[in-house]
Amino acid sequence: MRRFLALLAFLPIALAAATARAETLIAAMSSHRVQITSNYTGSQLTVFGLVERDGRTVARGDPYDIIITVRGPRRMLLVRQKERVGPIWINRTQRRFPDSPVFLHVASSRPISAMMSEEAAQRDRIGLANAERTAGNWIDLDPGSARFRDSLVRIMQSKDLYGYDERGVTFLSNALFSAPVDIPATAPTGSYTVDILLYAGGVPLARQQTSFEVIKTGIEQRLASGAYDWSLLYGLMTVLMALFLGWGASVVFRRD
Repeated sequence: MRRFLALLAFLPIALAAATARAETLIAAMSSHRVQITSNYTGSQLTVFGLVERDGRTVARGDPYDIIITVRGPRRMLLVRQKERVGPIWINRTQRRFPDSPVFLHVASSRPISAMMSEEAAQRDRIGLANAERTAGNWIDLDPGSARFRDSLVRIMQSKDLYGYDERGVTFLSNALFSAPVDIPATAPTGSYTVDILLYAGGVPLARQQTSFEVIKTGIEQRLASGAYDWSLLYGLMTVLMALFLGWGASVVFRRD
């Protein structure tokens, strides 16, 4: 009897595990490296993916949904609130957002609001406003922080560093999908992570992660490395070059 009861208790766990393994994601990038050159004006990568199903899995009643989140290098970001005091504007309050991505792009196969409730999006950290919430803390206990976080998203969107494309993922077939990712010229160098989430009926089914990097090449990389490794010599050379160019300009445009 005890064995039978133990089997009944284990059955839901086994079914849940089998369901979790019913679908898997296979993802790849069109390129894993973006090279910045002297004429660089931005680039576009493409995320390709395949939903692989277990042959014994019964077809689901709800369609598959894909959410792709691209996060760039992390920095400490600062948001200040200005207030008018008399004829001038001054910074009164500010919030720091340590370890925040400088680049954040979210793409989905359809609007996130049509996939899941707002509470589920906050809990699973889905969307621009929720992507950087602390894990396990989907209830915002500080309303002021939400206001500053919204301002951060709005400021970064104006710089084309944050963005959301509600139909940026296209299913090429029932299981094959693709999504373009635009990398603006202002995107910082460093490593970028790409999270691909598979949903159906608002329930997460599978997750895959890949990455790419943005690097400088050619003379830009050599100058950047020289400025970092030989900072004193680089500074002296910069000053001498500025003096030389100033002297040359005075000679060329001198009025006799």
